[in-house]
Amino acid sequence: MTEQALREEMVTLARSMFERGYATGGAGNLSLKLPDGNFLATPTGSSFGRLVAERLSVVDIEGNHVSGDRPSKEIAFHLAIYRNNSACNAIVHLHSTYLTALSCLEGLDPENAIRPFTPYYVMRVGQLPVIPYLRPGDPQIAIELANRAADYRAFLLANHGPVVTGTDLCDAVDNAEELEETAKLALMLDGKAIRYLTDAEVSDLKGRGK
Repeated sequence: MTEQALREEMVTLARSMFERGYATGGAGNLSLKLPDGNFLATPTGSSFGRLVAERLSVVDIEGNHVSGDRPSKEIAFHLAIYRNNSACNAIVHLHSTYLTALSCLEGLDPENAIRPFTPYYVMRVGQLPVIPYLRPGDPQIAIELANRAADYRAFLLANHGPVVTGTDLCDAVDNAEELEETAKLALMLDGKAIRYLTDAEVSDLKGRGK
């Protein structure tokens, strides 16, 4: 896709997420890898529902602002993932309702916040490690994500929200939506007897991919 097509796709997908309640106000941010090796990102404080293709931010791999409006300060942790996972071409960071609620619970398994109970979660996300709480914009978030980037498709920032990767922006958005639905189901089923997938069933699903 051309850069202009990628800009238009980001605006369209962001508006769709906003209109369906995955993003509110100026919370969350998106990024994707451009054909020239730079990165397109949502500007600081921008609403997913009111993005303008021509004003989207462009940064290089070092985080230098190349063009467009000033990027979100959280672009630093996006770039940390790109540097450490060559398969990642797009990232979605949301403050979506159910995943953010999940991120605020005590006692989450730091290796996997959601024990697998649907095949779709396993095929699209696999595991959801928890990043310990750090204030938004803390440089340590980038370090924590860099250390895990090669091994996972998504991450849960404690008391904050999800960070989800994809092979392109459509894939990252689909992964984020599946993850949000899984968190919703997990909270709905809390306290009930859940039939979790067995290790053998999880292994079989991982082998098939999404």
